[in-house]
Amino acid sequence: RHLAFLRAVAQRQARLVAQWLNVGFIHGVMNTDNMTISGETIDYGPCAFMEAYEPATVFSSIDRGGRYAYANQPLIARWNLARLAETLLPLMASADDEVAIGRAVAEVTEVIDAFPAWFAAELLAGQRRKLGLQQATDDAGDTALVADWLALLQQHRVDFTLAWRRLGDAAGGDANPLRALFAEAAAINPWLARWQARYALEDANQPAAGAARATRMRATNPWLIPRNHRVEEALAAASGHGDLGLFKQLLAAVQRPFDEDLALMRYAEPAPAALTAGYQTFCGT
Repeated sequence: RHLAFLRAVAQRQARLVAQWLNVGFIHGVMNTDNMTISGETIDYGPCAFMEAYEPATVFSSIDRGGRYAYANQPLIARWNLARLAETLLPLMASADDEVAIGRAVAEVTEVIDAFPAWFAAELLAGQRRKLGLQQATDDAGDTALVADWLALLQQHRVDFTLAWRRLGDAAGGDANPLRALFAEAAAINPWLARWQARYALEDANQPAAGAARATRMRATNPWLIPRNHRVEEALAAASGHGDLGLFKQLLAAVQRPFDEDLALMRYAEPAPAALTAGYQTFCGT
């Protein structure tokens, strides 16, 4: 039962961290005491959502080495799970039984070593949904398609959230809003052709496939996230002036992340690049 428990926790964490990455979330302080056996996000004071796509993004003021950077979160999750596994060993075998301890170590190690594959499967499943794909026919091909998409976003410093959202517009037949996010509008064209060829394999005998895909993607890729400058704005008003108005407005907005409402446009706009470049979050926030 201890092994089954560890496996269940590891699989929940694989799903959670994959969900984080798929919305650009950075926990910021993924210590062992900040992970739950339930697979829920807790104690995320120094957290933030990434804007321009950069896997090395760090916002926490205490993370000077990038230990909890956006792309390092699955690695740290595995490390933390290994510490959990260590606490289970005394329950699985008597300390004076070397054979039993050795067997228990081998068993929990097998679970820890399975984590990267569980995480990769969860991440790719989420990425397929974000791409509007429904069939898992080519893991290697789809992984490469996503990797090249993210490389484009990184190279051109494109906003992570809006890029995925505008890809939904492209699925509906209008790629211009997506191209507008790139300094070189044509840079995205070769990749778009590959993506369109990939989903064309799923569209045989489906006359309205494009519209249905766009609808699915807009229900998966948020239009609005808690932008860091809007969070700071709300915090400053509340802590400096006792005014909770901006906080309540922000809270109402982020409860509708998929609804593209022009009245909420200020919450969907990225922060100025100068603010994002030096942005820090702190424990206790």
